Amino acid sequence: MLTQHQTGAAAGTGSIIDARAQRSRATVLAAATELLESTGVGGFSVDEVARRSGVAKTTIYRHWPTREALVLDACAGLDDRYDLPDTGTLRGDVGAFVADLVHMVTRASWASVLPSIVDAAERNAAFADMHAQIQKGHASLIAQIAERAIGRGELPAGTDTALLASTVMGPVFYRRWFSREPLDAAFIDAVTDRAIRGVQGCD
Repeated sequence: MLTQHQTGAAAGTGSIIDARAQRSRATVLAAATELLESTGVGGFSVDEVARRSGVAKTTIYRHWPTREALVLDACAGLDDRYDLPDTGTLRGDVGAFVADLVHMVTRASWASVLPSIVDAAERNAAFADMHAQIQKGHASLIAQIAERAIGRGELPAGTDTALLASTVMGPVFYRRWFSREPLDAAFIDAVTDRAIRGVQGCD
């Protein structure tokens, strides 16, 4: 039977091990995030994460059994979480959302990582699920904006929130990764106005 002193010592040792494990995980995730930002998913390897972090591959695999698991964990840390806009008007809320989205896709991390997630999602179910969750997260904010606007009488009941989401996000993604035209204030205003007109039936 363990004495009280021995039990306390064992608990203390366990706490030290837990703290070390947490530090190790944080170090690995920081290195993994840095690697993702510089190479995207395609150039990501556990070997390189181990080299950058100084943590042994065996230790990394104890926390993340596969390369995909580590990539997904690191990608989750890149997802920007911003507050739901609440300006009191539909136009104000949609405009604020578009501005936040523009800020997100022009950040160095997302600019390099998001396209590689989309690419990986074509061949890997885990990445497809992650891509879907990212899209659902943004679309849910648009849906909440629309519901508030319906409550204020700015939109009719039964407004197609999926259409609103696509007319808000689609132009931002197209301009960022296809046409590469400026994502400036004039563009944000134009996207906001067109998206609202589309769901109000004024287009």
